[in-house]
Amino acid sequence: LRSYKEVQKCTIKLNNMATYRQLLTTATTKKGKPTTSLLGHRIFTLGNGIGSDTSIIAANNRCCFSSVATVSLGNTTDTTFGVDRHTVTSATTTTSSIMGKSNTDPSMIAANNRCTSRSFKQQYFSTSSKRQASTAATATATAPAPQVNNNTKGMMKDEYGDMNSEGSTYIHHGKFTLENGQSLQDVQLRYQTYGTLNAQRDNVIVICHALTGNASLHSWWGDLLGPTSAFDTDKYFVVCCNVLGSCYGSTSPQSPKQSDNKTSGSSNYGLEFPDVSVQDTVRIQLEMLQKELQVDSIKCVIGGSFGGMQAIEFAVQGGSREAPFTTVDGFPMVRSVVPIACGAAHTAWQIAISEVQRQAIYADPKWKTQPEKAFAGLSVARQMGMISYRTAIGYESKFGRHLQQVDGSSNEKAQAASFYGSRAKWQVKSYLEYQGQKFLNRFDPVTYVKLTEQMDSHDVGRNRGGIAQALDSVTIPALVLGIDSDVLYPLKEQEQMASMLPNGHFETIRSDDGHDGFLIEQDQVASHITKFLGAHD
Repeated sequence: LRSYKEVQKCTIKLNNMATYRQLLTTATTKKGKPTTSLLGHRIFTLGNGIGSDTSIIAANNRCCFSSVATVSLGNTTDTTFGVDRHTVTSATTTTSSIMGKSNTDPSMIAANNRCTSRSFKQQYFSTSSKRQASTAATATATAPAPQVNNNTKGMMKDEYGDMNSEGSTYIHHGKFTLENGQSLQDVQLRYQTYGTLNAQRDNVIVICHALTGNASLHSWWGDLLGPTSAFDTDKYFVVCCNVLGSCYGSTSPQSPKQSDNKTSGSSNYGLEFPDVSVQDTVRIQLEMLQKELQVDSIKCVIGGSFGGMQAIEFAVQGGSREAPFTTVDGFPMVRSVVPIACGAAHTAWQIAISEVQRQAIYADPKWKTQPEKAFAGLSVARQMGMISYRTAIGYESKFGRHLQQVDGSSNEKAQAASFYGSRAKWQVKSYLEYQGQKFLNRFDPVTYVKLTEQMDSHDVGRNRGGIAQALDSVTIPALVLGIDSDVLYPLKEQEQMASMLPNGHFETIRSDDGHDGFLIEQDQVASHITKFLGAHD
């Protein structure tokens, strides 16, 4: 914003929006009149409302706006919030004046078209473990006021939002026998639902999360969720479960030990937590869907990375008339799948990368006596993972050989003080250390070890006559997506898996971000999924 008049105009438009009260508190006087403190601020318009989106912010920072485009705004009433909502009357394109010339930014346009403002997107959560098909409690997720980081040079997009254990809980009463013969008592599975189950109980889409994800789909694939989005909650009943063994509400190493329907004192499982396989994790989810939610059939199961492994396992366990899970009429319970960025089995390469992360945790001095407090090792393990999830070109473009700025000094001064050696404060080093420390706030060492071991168990051919025979038994449509820059799960693995599925189809996601492209390239992912869901019942 370049003038007081523009500030006044935008403040009038925004002064009733709850999501911008924090901004307006600092931008207006106590009487609500606009002040010049808004000069230089950027106003973002997206979809049907005004809000904040990382793609828009990134595009805005990249283009260095010298002025702001004029947009036509109209007032509508948002009964969910009980306040007026200001919508863009024409949001198909966003034209910006960049460096004095009229131009368009494709990332901003894509974000604008993609988002029906997160501030106003209605989320649907289940409110009880036993619910009727026509009942769904609604909750809304309000986006916080946008925060600007001026040092965008060394930043990478974060793949997850706020992580918590929210959701409903399914309990498998009694003994749940695992694939290896071990068992767990009174297994709990945390899950969340969005949308409404139809009368036929078959408009279900199951989304499976990756290694450190949770059941809160809106926290990590939010741009794909909601009315008119890929996971259209006006059409579909969307279900997301926290995997068995994870620390976000399902039974895990952090859970109290259970034995014969009794809690064994106050101790947790810890390292005594049994070895859970991907087959076990999918089986308990299918059981929950049938017994708890009383789902007849699932339109599609979708997931990336560890979630993709679950998706293809869903296909084997429920994707044919001979599979263990079918409808009451004997048809496949799972009608289609979209596995993303994974293979049919964890390879030696992937097991090796998991193993060095576990070795970092084992090397922590606290692992032998207090494994749950081996945080130094867990931090290093996470940093290793963050490298494997990205690419050399991604790290070079984001960080290069740049050093951290200290006390406002320029990069040149920082370099002059320390070109290399132990005193060199590389931006990439700071980024990795930050990611490692941040991870400690939401994960524990034992759970991380157990979950990476669960990923290593992934092999759809085990005890099924091999991979080729297992995949050949899947009769349902399958869309297999791979990322062209993925070094962790190379593209050839997805191509091979798709070729072995009788009704499989392969597509490529273009990205420089490597494995995390399935979380970052949400426009491409959404486009492929939407087309696939539209083409198959």
